[in-house]
Amino acid sequence: MGAVIIISTYPDKKSILKIANMSVKEKLAACVNFTKINSIYTWQNNLENTAEFLAFFKTTDKKKKLLKNKIKKSHPYKVPEIAELKVKSLNKPYLDWLVTSTN
Repeated sequence: MGAVIIISTYPDKKSILKIANMSVKEKLAACVNFTKINSIYTWQNNLENTAEFLAFFKTTDKKKKLLKNKIKKSHPYKVPEIAELKVKSLNKPYLDWLVTSTN
């Protein structure tokens, strides 16, 4: 079974904590790392410079679709980022933990 990292950004700590806790509790993700970042982007013809939280959801191929649907349905942004990164290599003990944590 392969490992996948789903990336998304959130407007505040409260919203990322909610989905992170829900994802781990429901075994859609084994772990969620997040950190505060600054983002510069264009939204509705305006240049935005915003503080956000970047989240890394660690999951498996088996759970990625369910996780992405959960993120999409619960996300506070009208157009959320939901990016998938396939992990090419991962140490076996960590992969074993990841699989066990999402089963």
